[in-house]
Amino acid sequence: MQAKTIDGKALSARIRAEIAEKTEKLFNETGIRPGLGVILVGENPASVSYVTAKEKACAESGMVSRDIRLPADAGQDALTAEIRKLNADPSIHGILVQLPLPQGYDERATIAAIAPEKDVDGFTPVNAGKMLIGEDCFLPCTPHGIIKLLEFAGVETQGRHAVVVGRSNIVGKPVALLLARKGKNANATVTICHTGTPDLARFTREADIVIAAAGRPKTITGDMLKPGAAVVDVGVNRIPDATRQRGWRLEGDCDFESCSKTASCITPVPGGVGPMTITMLLWNTLESAARAARRA
Repeated sequence: MQAKTIDGKALSARIRAEIAEKTEKLFNETGIRPGLGVILVGENPASVSYVTAKEKACAESGMVSRDIRLPADAGQDALTAEIRKLNADPSIHGILVQLPLPQGYDERATIAAIAPEKDVDGFTPVNAGKMLIGEDCFLPCTPHGIIKLLEFAGVETQGRHAVVVGRSNIVGKPVALLLARKGKNANATVTICHTGTPDLARFTREADIVIAAAGRPKTITGDMLKPGAAVVDVGVNRIPDATRQRGWRLEGDCDFESCSKTASCITPVPGGVGPMTITMLLWNTLESAARAARRA
């Protein structure tokens, strides 16, 4: 068996075309153009690259992106002040503070300072709580993208056993909730595994769907999978590689080669989950702008 590759780039392009069309329609009908405020603190190379990609995606979708960059030593008060300015700006419909923050910042307080109606990352306690109890809210971008990828690949979740490897607030916990909720592309029985789980393979071998979000390369290998399982690899690990011009390569949390021989379908790294994360950010920003138009 050779697994089908789930092409995140192709799905992302399809959804972004739809977003661009709806963005222009919203502007033509209401005069409102979706605006995303992006705050980057410090010069972490990975964060700079990610923010640049988000700004480019905004421009390609017809959205406005406001770039706010603060030095690493700006301080919590300066960061909170910038968030409050964006909260009060009617031309900004989504606020993104790029994580992780430099040492000395309070990540929880930073997220909590974002107005829930502009929390297009879906990280504030209000949106996280609404997601937990099944109310309408902005869904976290990476978990939402994972659900879209499973749908795109034709993976049935109803009644299936999904194992999520990782318990972060950004991916592990929310994707488990989305898979377990009632409704389309959900209704799965979900097991959450993590670094404290003994004999991880005992759980993954029973899974119809494996979501690998452990943050560690090659956590999942082919012998740990049930034949025909669907695998979504969320990992983005920089591995030193002297043969590459930039000196490193990206690897996921799965050993792609061995997993591909057992799984029915699998996302690659790069080109799988990554493009969908930014796409769902645009999705949420457009929805926030549409809500603002309805309130006007």
